This record gives sequence, structure tokens and C-alpha cells, in this order.
Amino acid sequence: MASWKEKWRHGPVWLYCLMLISSLLAEAVSFALASDTLKIAQNPKVELGCDINAVISCSTVAKSWQADFLNFGSLKIPNCFLGICFEAVFVTVAVLGLSRAKLPKWFSLCSWLGNLAALIFSYWLFSQELYSINAICPWCLTLMFSSTVQFMSQSHACVTVQDLGKGRLKKALYSYYRPSLDLFVDAAWILVLILLIFLRDGSRIF
Repeated sequence: MASWKEKWRHGPVWLYCLMLISSLLAEAVSFALASDTLKIAQNPKVELGCDINAVISCSTVAKSWQADFLNFGSLKIPNCFLGICFEAVFVTVAVLGLSRAKLPKWFSLCSWLGNLAALIFSYWLFSQELYSINAICPWCLTLMFSSTVQFMSQSHACVTVQDLGKGRLKKALYSYYRPSLDLFVDAAWILVLILLIFLRDGSRIF
């Protein structure tokens, strides 16, 4: 018999609250990045509030080609505007989850795949900042970490709340979440991201 603590941790309130908070944070950061993008468009030489040194520099990242990855001829779409659109979807998913709605399995799967795609894209940009652009944007890092928590919470909810999976896969997923193995994996996951930052740029940041 599961304790109330276990039921709470695997239930919709905790998981979708966590997803909602991280999604709202990511949405707010996307708007902040959009504001900085517009400032640079008006004045390419402008200094942003997060331009601290050669390493921590939002403008360096914002002026790189990676910042507006999607190009349709002369039309460039900055990543931050994509973030505003996609994070609004994840906020909606979290609110639906908090309402204890039993979402269709196809909807849960599609929204999870969208979350996975957003996470992969944020990690790609993170790797570009570390190893190609050689500058770090604090807003981008905040977005990456919030996207990570967002993905973790939705993945958990898809299994324990929305009951995705069948047969052996479903059993394996429950074996992963129910003994709380995910807590150790999530903690290690975030620690690895932090270590990557400090191993690459720690000496230059400070």
C-alpha cells in the first residue's frame, strides 16, 4: 500500500504544478529574450543587462546564427519567438493536468514528443554556447534548466497519471518511478549539466 507521500509525488497535483511552474518560467524567459532581440535589432551595438564579461554575454549569443536557427529566405525567426509559442502549449498541458482531466493517450504522447523536441533543441543551443559561440547567455541557461524540469515532470506524469505505455514497457516505467529511482537520475542529470558549464568555462566566469 503506497503512503500518502508516494501518492502525492506520483499524483497530478505535484507533477503538473512542477510542470506549470517550470513552463511559466520558461515562458517568462522567452519573453525576456524576445525583448533583448528587439533591442539588438534596433541598435546592434546596444549593451544588454546580462553582458557581464566576455563569457557571460547575452548579446554575443543573440547575434550568432544559432540564435535564429530557422530561416525562410530573408525571413529569420529568432528562437525566443518559437519558445513563446511552444511554452504556451506546455502551460496549457500543465493546466489541463491540474484539472485532473484524463487526456487522450494520443494527446499525451504528442505533447510529450513536443516537449522532448524542445529539450533537444535547448541542449543543442547549450552545446553551441559552450563549444562554438564560446559565450553563455544566463537567460538561455535558465530556459534550459526549466525545460529540463518541465520534461522530467511531464514524463513522470505521462506514466503515473496518464497511464501511457503497454506491457513490459509499462512495467519497466513503473519500476523506474515507483521506487523513486527517478529522483537520483534527475539529480545526477542536473549535476552533469552544471559540471559541464564549470568544466568548460568555470575559470573564465570567475
